[in-house]
Amino acid sequence: MKHESSRDALLNLLLPLSLILGLVLLLSLNVEPNHQTTPVVSPLEEWLKVIVGYFAVGAEIAAAIVIGGAVGRGILSYIRLQFSRKQHFDSTEIIRLQLGRVLALGLEFTVASDILRTAVAPTRQDILNLGAIVLLRTLLNYFIEREICQGEQSRPPEQTIGLGEFEE
Repeated sequence: MKHESSRDALLNLLLPLSLILGLVLLLSLNVEPNHQTTPVVSPLEEWLKVIVGYFAVGAEIAAAIVIGGAVGRGILSYIRLQFSRKQHFDSTEIIRLQLGRVLALGLEFTVASDILRTAVAPTRQDILNLGAIVLLRTLLNYFIEREICQGEQSRPPEQTIGLGEFEE
């Protein structure tokens, strides 16, 4: 058991560190040539870029709706808890964990949007920028998920109240 926990501790240290180092490496690379040449672009590629651009905007709008809705829901739940007669033990922690889950989902939508934007005829620099963005968002998602797991483990099992259960 002790060997397993030391391995988990090592992974919890090495994973974020490797992601940060990879991000720094990707951001330090600049492969754009000094002379700009205009690539030949077919009409089909132009139409594909427009269509994929709309899908990317749709993914960004979905991320904004998901995150904005969760923030609004969290605020309303917090206000209801402040004015309710019965006090739930550590209810703000529950709201924070629910918001963290939705933020992780919103990050996934934004990553999907970035992938869509570089899907059609990307340059090397586009791919490096995408790699840096995906690494950064993966790092954020990793820390959010770790906070959620730690928050759920520190809470007693009888306190599994969702945001919907705050409504009376």
